[in-house]
Amino acid sequence: MNKFKFVLVLMLILLAIPAQIFAGQVVDHSSVLTGKVLTEGLVISGQYVKQGDVIVMVDTIAGPAPAARANVNGQVVAVLVKGGDIIRVGQIVVRIEAK
Repeated sequence: MNKFKFVLVLMLILLAIPAQIFAGQVVDHSSVLTGKVLTEGLVISGQYVKQGDVIVMVDTIAGPAPAARANVNGQVVAVLVKGGDIIRVGQIVVRIEAK
């Protein structure tokens, strides 16, 4: 029984480590498309987002498309672009504090 408790506690500790590592870290998010930033779909500072949420939309030749999605759950701490800006692939557009 003691071995079972030890293994259970060890597993709980190991599961908690990744959450502690990423919690509070500010994560830069880059654009995967080139285009003109649209105000619709552009996150605002202070907004909470979930992994996969669209955080920046751009107008491309093919029409509106997501240029960046959140890679982490957290709170937007900086939006580095505004509607009408022309952005390029790889440009950092948003910073999110992982929660």
